[in-house]
Amino acid sequence: MSKTFFVLGSLFAGLGVAAGAFGAHTLTLPSESFKIFETAVRYQMYHAFALFALAWAITTWPGSIKSFTASGWLFTAGILLFSVSLYALALTGVSWLDAITPIGGVAFVLAWLLLLIGAWRG
Repeated sequence: MSKTFFVLGSLFAGLGVAAGAFGAHTLTLPSESFKIFETAVRYQMYHAFALFALAWAITTWPGSIKSFTASGWLFTAGILLFSVSLYALALTGVSWLDAITPIGGVAFVLAWLLLLIGAWRG
C-alpha cells in the first residue's frame, strides 16, 4: 500500500503544480473564482504531501495498516471531492458544485484522524 499512496501523492502533486501554473499563467477569472481555484490547488498539494507521509507511516508502523489504508483512500477521496469540485466551480460557476466540497472536507478530517490513530497505535 505504501507504493500505491506514494504514487497517488506524486500524481496529485504533479497535477497540482500543473493546475497552479495554469492558474497563474493562463487562466483569467474573476477575483472570487480565482481565489476558489487557488484554494483547490493549495488543498490538493497539502494532501498530496499527506499521502507521502502516509506512505512513510505504513512502512514505519506496519501494524496500523488498516487505519493507514483507510486514511489514504480518504485523502484520495478528499482531493477528488474537495479540490475537483472547487476547480469545477471556479471554471464553470455552477453553484451546486459547492455542495460537494464539504464532503471532501469531511474526508480530509477523517483521514487525518485515522492517520493520528494509526500512528498512536503503531
